[in-house]
Amino acid sequence: MARARMECGNYAIRIARDGTWLYKGSPINRKPLVCLFASVLKRGEDGDYWLETPAERGRIEVEDAPFMAVELFWRDCDCGCAKPQQCLTFRTNLDEMVTAGPNHPIRVHLDPRSREPRPYILVRPGLEARISRAVFYELVALAQPETVEGREVLGVWSEGVFFPIDEAPALDLAAE
Repeated sequence: MARARMECGNYAIRIARDGTWLYKGSPINRKPLVCLFASVLKRGEDGDYWLETPAERGRIEVEDAPFMAVELFWRDCDCGCAKPQQCLTFRTNLDEMVTAGPNHPIRVHLDPRSREPRPYILVRPGLEARISRAVFYELVALAQPETVEGREVLGVWSEGVFFPIDEAPALDLAAE
């Protein structure tokens, strides 16, 4: 007979916008402990974040995204087609490696007023890493124009998938 998981309510854990894990407002400085917590992190259908083990689960607060993409590795890879393709692999603040592609899409949220980009990559189902500003600049340097649904956009390719970053004219104006 399966034992029921105990609901523990809210844990006093918060993940700050910069990726820092805090317990009762103090940083958790032991990276192995943070990695252990991250390994049991889940996101509910309602958008809440949970630390979930077979025995118990508790809700935690996440200000933006639970992880930060802090480094980008670019390479040509063989993705099963006749020619080499670009593959973009990100290292998170917890040293998890994630290659952008069909299972790990990149998305860029543009603020409707300022058009400031907030880029993310899917790490695991429901869990994203916010791409740091420096890494996003590297992505923009790799961007190329493509026509998507009749619109000229700039974006990047990884594992044969194109990920739009912004409208091509908007980025051209920002570069001036």
